[in-house]
Order: sequence, then structure tokens, then C-alpha cells
Amino acid sequence: MKKLLFVVFFFASLGLFAQQNPALITVTGKGTVNVTPDKVLIKARVEHTGKSASEVKAQNDKVVNDIIKYLKSQGIPSKNFQTEYLNLNKDYNYNTKETFYSANQAISIQLNDLSKYETLMGGLLNSGLNRIDGIQFQTSKREKLESEARKKAVLNALEKAKEYAGALGQEVGKAHSISEMDNGNFPPMYRALEMQDSASSKQETIAPGEMEVTVKVNVSFLLK
Repeated sequence: MKKLLFVVFFFASLGLFAQQNPALITVTGKGTVNVTPDKVLIKARVEHTGKSASEVKAQNDKVVNDIIKYLKSQGIPSKNFQTEYLNLNKDYNYNTKETFYSANQAISIQLNDLSKYETLMGGLLNSGLNRIDGIQFQTSKREKLESEARKKAVLNALEKAKEYAGALGQEVGKAHSISEMDNGNFPPMYRALEMQDSASSKQETIAPGEMEVTVKVNVSFLLK
């Protein structure tokens, strides 16, 4: 009798273990959507060097003030541009035994209408901007595109799971768990630019091309 009870308990435990630890297949799905950028983030800088700290700081301040006035005149909201950092450094040239000062202020400018880029850049250069560190293309449809990419990622995971299960002679059941991976959507896509004079501001100097919106998910499916 005790032996029979032990066997019943053993198989009941196996059933409970199987319920708590079901047979799963876990895969990673990837979904990508391509889009033409319609916005751009401009990474710019104002720099001046000289023998007087007050002079180079004054030069920088004047140019930055002119740039801000120009941006406002073009209808760029104040929230779309900001100072990233401001530096005033003292340098010593050991060859000439002279001391120099350099002032620089980095400014980021968000332009929500990519068609105005050439005009805006020409005005910035005329205002005294003397360095462009690069640009980052962006899209105003971010949330919608991320949603599309998620659906593609889940379907991609399901197809992979079916391939693995089919090779084992099994079938894929319901999804057991799903989690989105940290893919770092919209990675910086900076393009360094050569300085150009204001006469060339009417030319096309950028080619946005396409950018990718990618989502990755981990999905566990039950195996039948």
C-alpha cells in the first residue's frame, strides 16, 4: 500500500513539475521599418581664440546672441535650441612662450522641417557660426514606426519558432512570455560637415537617404 501511494505521489509530482516547468522554445525576433527622415538635429559650435580671455569670451557671446536672434526670426521655437556646454580655456605655447585663450560654446538646433535646412544653415553661417560638428537625421513618426516594427518582430519570432519546432517534429503552442530588448532605437546618425561659405547656402549639401527603426523581442512559446 505504501509503495502504491509512493508511485501515485511520484507521478503526481511529475505532473506538477511539468505544469510549473513547461517545454518552451525561446527565440529572438527582429522587426525593421525604413523611413525617410523629415527632421534634423544640428550640432554646432562657436569658437574664438586670442590672447585675451575677455576678448574671446566677448566675441563668442556676440556671435551666440546673433545666432539666437536669427533662429527666433526664422520661427524656431526656443525649446528647439539650447547650449550644450560652454568652455573658456587657457593654453600655453612652449615654443613661442605665449599664452592663448580659447572660448567655445556648443549649440544643438532641432529643425522640424528638413526642407529649410539649406536656408537655415546659410543664415547661421552669416551670423558667425564657425563650426559644425555634425547632424543627426530624425523622424516625426517615431511612435507609429516603433509600433509597426514591434509587430514585425513578433511575427519574425513566431516564424523562427516554427522552423525550430518543425525540425524537432513538434508544433508551436501559445506564447508563454515576451519581452522587448533594449535596442537603442534611433541611434545617433551624425554626419560631419565641411564648413561652407554663405554663397553656397542655396546648394543641396545633405542627402538624408533612409533611416531604420528596429525593435527586437524575446519570445518564449510552448511546445506541443
